[in-house]
Amino acid sequence: MLRVSRLTDYATVVMTCIATHPHDVLSTAQIADETRLELPTVSKLLKSLGHAGLVESFRGVNGGYRLAREASDISLADIVEAMEGPIGMTECGVSDDTQCERASQCTVRGSWQLVSHVVDNALRSMSLADMLQRHVRPHETTVALSAVKGRTIV
Repeated sequence: MLRVSRLTDYATVVMTCIATHPHDVLSTAQIADETRLELPTVSKLLKSLGHAGLVESFRGVNGGYRLAREASDISLADIVEAMEGPIGMTECGVSDDTQCERASQCTVRGSWQLVSHVVDNALRSMSLADMLQRHVRPHETTVALSAVKGRTIV
């Protein structure tokens, strides 16, 4: 089964929580309370998200966190990369500079690179603002799946 890590999943929860308060600076405790995640986990996530430039931190009595840019300008790919690094289904799907000794003879490398590209595009096309909508329209799912199969649905 392919899936993002639990911490990446939690990072999207934290980011959507912060995005629901676009003009506020939220404390780590408030974010933990609203998301029902453990305080140490939220602190760890915010540190990674801060290093990636997705959240800004403020010190002091009224300190806390807010998004570093608009929710519509933060993609799901930004969050995944902040937590897991470059997006790719296989090592050779991430870059052409692979360490695999079989790369020159591999018959499936191009296919995996295509799949990695489709996944990357899907994650880049979904913004944090989109995540706040809390539902996926059936038409969008069909269009996304048809892109994988190389078909266009009208």
